[in-house]
Amino acid sequence: MSPEDWEALRLRAVELMERAYAPYSRFRVGVAGLVDDGRVVGGCNVENAAYGVTLCAECGMVSELHATGGGRLTAVFCVGGDGRALMPCGRCRQLLWENGGPECLLMTPEGVLPMSAVLPQAFGAEHLRHAEG
Repeated sequence: MSPEDWEALRLRAVELMERAYAPYSRFRVGVAGLVDDGRVVGGCNVENAAYGVTLCAECGMVSELHATGGGRLTAVFCVGGDGRALMPCGRCRQLLWENGGPECLLMTPEGVLPMSAVLPQAFGAEHLRHAEG
């Protein structure tokens, strides 16, 4: 991906971060992802007074991915309130793995990394197929 593509994803993530519903933590997050068919999908975090049902931004992005036709994520940019790259939490890394696989690129605070580096030895669908025999 070109630097311009990454900047476009960052700007979309910032736009979504500004729409986040975070009245409790005040920690707003936005994310944008490039899909293998060229679409851009995204999401923002949505908090809840019952903290356990809070939705991470990546949950919204993956929901939009499937609601708009599915496909595979190829590149993802997640931002915090300062508009800079934010590393997704472990749960969200698993969501990215499921929907983008080991080759999906993630902008991290240390630069672009493939999911295979961000979530080494990841659990995936192949483990479930192996369990079936």
